[in-house]
Amino acid sequence: MRSYSLLAPAKINLYLEILGDRPDGYHELVMVMQSIDLADRVELWANGTDQFRVHCEHEQVPADQSNLAYRAAELMSQQFPEEFARYGGIDITIHKQIPVGAGLAGGSTNAAAVLVGLEMMWELGLTQIEIQELGSLLGSDVPFCIVGGTALATGRGEKLDGLPDLENMHLVLAKYRSLSVSTPWAYKTYRQQFGASYLCQPGDLECRHQQVHSGPMIHAIAHRDENQIGKLLYNDLEKVVLPEYPQVANLRQVFQQLGTLGTLMSGSGPTVFALAASQEQAQQLLAQVRATIPDPDLELWTAKFIPAGIQIAKP
Repeated sequence: MRSYSLLAPAKINLYLEILGDRPDGYHELVMVMQSIDLADRVELWANGTDQFRVHCEHEQVPADQSNLAYRAAELMSQQFPEEFARYGGIDITIHKQIPVGAGLAGGSTNAAAVLVGLEMMWELGLTQIEIQELGSLLGSDVPFCIVGGTALATGRGEKLDGLPDLENMHLVLAKYRSLSVSTPWAYKTYRQQFGASYLCQPGDLECRHQQVHSGPMIHAIAHRDENQIGKLLYNDLEKVVLPEYPQVANLRQVFQQLGTLGTLMSGSGPTVFALAASQEQAQQLLAQVRATIPDPDLELWTAKFIPAGIQIAKP
């Protein structure tokens, strides 16, 4: 097949703990990541040239080498030069539904779609693990975006242990269209403020990994205890982002006051999400937030948890 249309789901963090520094300059993390059905559609077409071209109508999505989807195609051409010579370049069209710069892994999931799509177009016969290893060269979230579902992520986020699926849990997401938070700034600021408490010894880091793996959040997920999952939502980066961005802090407070199963900032923000007991309650919650904060700059979505990452789009 010379073209593919793929769904590239967003992800949220149900849990994000910063343990310490890594020798490679990244942070050592332990996270619980979850795919949701808010998704971009990524179309790949063989273009009969030796070029990669990115198309997207969203003004904030670059069409050059700074786009992670472009870099994914470039990486595949470098890793598999014979197949690239045989099959040639592609046009990548990204239909955005995931907001840009939102802490929802929009760029990473687009890159994941390109890796999965080219693997099929070029008939490489790679395993999912091999595709994930390629994804880790592009970004920490890319391996998770490939496989999706519910997972415990350690290292800088690229080491994944699958967890029981939480399919069809419902949520509301909220983001101010004009607001973005720099992920490097968030981690750098956290290091400046809390670096003295970082774990330094490999044994201590591994012990903390195991404590989370056998801890309350993973137990709640294993038993699909939605109320307990909501109570255990946690993100270290809130400690630096919420004081600096009062709009994000206010969103979180509004969700709390309206009575949800739980609310949290996803990743480095600025998206805030809240868990709801049903699709109907999610719709009601969205309407309540819209009435409480009647700001046209505020975007709201309902979504649900899904058990998969990149998928071939149905016609």
